[in-house]
Amino acid sequence: MINVSYTIMCKNDVSEELSLTEILANEKVIKAIKSEFASGLRNLVLSQKEDTQVTIKTKKEVFEFSVSKDDFADLLEFAEEDARKHKRIKKECDGVEIVDIITVD
Repeated sequence: MINVSYTIMCKNDVSEELSLTEILANEKVIKAIKSEFASGLRNLVLSQKEDTQVTIKTKKEVFEFSVSKDDFADLLEFAEEDARKHKRIKKECDGVEIVDIITVD
């Protein structure tokens, strides 16, 4: 048997990568950080040691189903069929993305 995990792909999904430098260059972000963590203090400067990448992604629900090992070539078709059968593909959503494939004895 093969256990397959998939998510639904939609048109308004977001997947952005920003550097911490870009985020800290935004004046609104700096003001929010200062007001939350250093309220009432003056003459503060925000800095960082390394330039880290921050990812902003749409949170996805992962769905699973199982098929026979003989059906490996048709996994994407079976994932789309499973999504349609359970009415997971809604308006503005047009397909599935295979997330993980696990072979089970």
